[in-house]
Amino acid sequence: MEVAEKSMVLFPVKTLRNVLALLTFSALLTSGVSALSFSTIAGLTVSAARAEAQTPKIGKSGLPLPRYVSLAKPKVNLRKGPGLRYPIEWVYRRDRLPVEIIAEFDTWRQIRDWEGTVGWVHRNMLRGRRTVMIKDGTQVLRAGPEDNAQPLLQAEAGVIGRLVDCEGAWCRVEIAGTSGWLRSRDFFGAATSEDVN
Repeated sequence: MEVAEKSMVLFPVKTLRNVLALLTFSALLTSGVSALSFSTIAGLTVSAARAEAQTPKIGKSGLPLPRYVSLAKPKVNLRKGPGLRYPIEWVYRRDRLPVEIIAEFDTWRQIRDWEGTVGWVHRNMLRGRRTVMIKDGTQVLRAGPEDNAQPLLQAEAGVIGRLVDCEGAWCRVEIAGTSGWLRSRDFFGAATSEDVN
């Protein structure tokens, strides 16, 4: 069902783009445009498509997709679809857990968790406050954004902290009242090299 809903959103745009490309190609062939000219035009079309793919998507809420948020309640139901009529697949029992919003439908948000599980929650169950969760093993919170910076504390997998900001591959986080730096690859809750202020 999720694939069908995603396809419904994307299908008309792709279809329109394909029809326009075919019409352009047909017009070029009938007008006798040289192969060199056509390859130049095709290259420009591919460049435009790549630029479009790099442009952030904006959801119906006016906010970018995807984006990271956190759970606002200590108990949140993850549903199979965007509505109360859909069955509950999982129940999260952890306040402040970071999740990624990947789609929006009315007042419902499709989220992905740290394990890649995808489902729908009501927007009232989420808040914009950014948090992070240590992914694997024990990670060292450091005084600066460098591998050899002074260690401040060690955080085990599953520990949740607050995201303060990011600079390239390093992010400043606060865990148990201590603020320090972690590589973004060591936690869930921010895209690699995300610029967070």
